[in-house]
Amino acid sequence: MSSPADALSTLSASGEVAGTLSPSRAGDFLTCPLLYRFRHVDRLPEPTSLDALRGTLVHRVLEVLFDVAADERTPERAAELLRPVWEELRADDPALAEAFTTQGVAEDGWLAACQEVLARYFTLEDPRRLEPAERELYVETVTPSRLLLRGFVDRLDVTPDGLVRVVDYKTGRAPGAGFEAKALFQMKFYALVLWRTRGVVPAMLQLIYLGSGEVIRYRPDEADLLACERKVEAVWSAIETATRTGEWQARKSRLCGWCSHQALCPVYGGTPPPLPTPQASAERPALPVLS
Repeated sequence: MSSPADALSTLSASGEVAGTLSPSRAGDFLTCPLLYRFRHVDRLPEPTSLDALRGTLVHRVLEVLFDVAADERTPERAAELLRPVWEELRADDPALAEAFTTQGVAEDGWLAACQEVLARYFTLEDPRRLEPAERELYVETVTPSRLLLRGFVDRLDVTPDGLVRVVDYKTGRAPGAGFEAKALFQMKFYALVLWRTRGVVPAMLQLIYLGSGEVIRYRPDEADLLACERKVEAVWSAIETATRTGEWQARKSRLCGWCSHQALCPVYGGTPPPLPTPQASAERPALPVLS
């Protein structure tokens, strides 16, 4: 399928763009170059992750919640929205229901777990006191090296005096000590794009972890964002090198346990498939660019 970003992008078809990178694609390469290849070069299918699906559902409920009157943004109203929103998602993609059968998970129990995560949001923020400037905001910019950076911001808050807060919801647990930098990379990526397009460095980056009920806040400055820009340029340069040489190195980590492609990974005794020809890659539908 095509990326949701393709329909919104004003720059991807322009001659000034040499490549495209989102936080999720950059994160895939930093996690494991071979994983990047499997997902974005070979475009191998992956089973639906119920954890990722939970994130999609909870994000959508929180987005819809801000459409109702401020005094109605309560845990009870959010609970009422959960099943109708889920039914909408299922109607858009009937194949989602198959994940419960193939993974042996009861749908009602899964929805109850989603409800627990959603209820935890109200212990961290009071949405009755918030009026987001933007929700599910698509952002994009082109760097001096003609690299298109793009993605979707969960929520953007703007104060009357123009201070900007970038907010991202995570339905998992907060990272342990020493892993915050990886979690903040996505937020700095968004902050960089917003700075380049709006000329304002966001005053606050806020990650809301609904799985563990924690909030991580970070105040970036221009030096942070310039360093992030250098990092994404370096990641893209490494991707170009791997594309040119055909050398996509596997990188073993604790995340390997969640990988769908272990059977093809040399680390686990597998053999990657032959690289697709340029023509086959062009004809194959692109994967979505995730935030």
